[in-house]
Amino acid sequence: MASSPEAKYTEETVLWVKRHTPKLMTFAVSRPEAYRFSAGQFSRLGFRDGEGFIWRAYSVVSAEYADTLEYFTVLIEGGPMSVKFAHMQAGDTILLDKTATGFLLPERFQDGRDLVMLCTGSGIAPFLSILEQPEIWQRFDRLALAHSVSRADELIFNDRIAALSEHPLVGEYFGKLTFQPVLTRDQTDGALCGKRLPALISDGTLAAAFGMAFTQADTRFMLCGNPDMVKDTFQALLDKGFAMHRNRIPGHILMENGF
Repeated sequence: MASSPEAKYTEETVLWVKRHTPKLMTFAVSRPEAYRFSAGQFSRLGFRDGEGFIWRAYSVVSAEYADTLEYFTVLIEGGPMSVKFAHMQAGDTILLDKTATGFLLPERFQDGRDLVMLCTGSGIAPFLSILEQPEIWQRFDRLALAHSVSRADELIFNDRIAALSEHPLVGEYFGKLTFQPVLTRDQTDGALCGKRLPALISDGTLAAAFGMAFTQADTRFMLCGNPDMVKDTFQALLDKGFAMHRNRIPGHILMENGF
């Protein structure tokens, strides 16, 4: 006998909502005591919609040990979930699938000294979670994160990343991290401007900005973002001799589409 839909989800409370721009928002929901996930995984969130339900996957921003579950979303005009989120307020109810999933997990790499995380838009979410795990800082000699967006006001996590230097669990390792903002349609100090991530990889600009050489022996890549970015960045890495990591065939690249 199939399980009833109610057996597969819990009803959670929206704790807070922050709208950073007309399109970008973060929010947190209550976390069931039994809910487990690994940093890099995503949750399925949902709402009742007429006589049925609407569900979408969102990477968890929170650390594995956090008491609440935080998420980041880019609102899409006319998108069914975006319409719901646009009106969502603290105190509302949201549905949470009981099972987290996803394979964008740094522990899948069996070797490597440098971890390079490349993302666009909301694709930064899983990396924010990963960076709050002490194990990741202990495992790798160097960490590098590039977040590519169109406009400067979309770089909403710069201060959060800088604050990791004071984090009680990972702050002592903060010197291992290089964070590089990327802007494709804007200019601001400290960012690489005017090029997409694939081009910055192909011409060596990104490696230079990180102050590291990308090598098959040492460098492992994780990609998360819009499908075009993931596809094109993957190809740029293939062109440099890197390969997809598979469970039975170790490689250099893990990737996941995010929106």
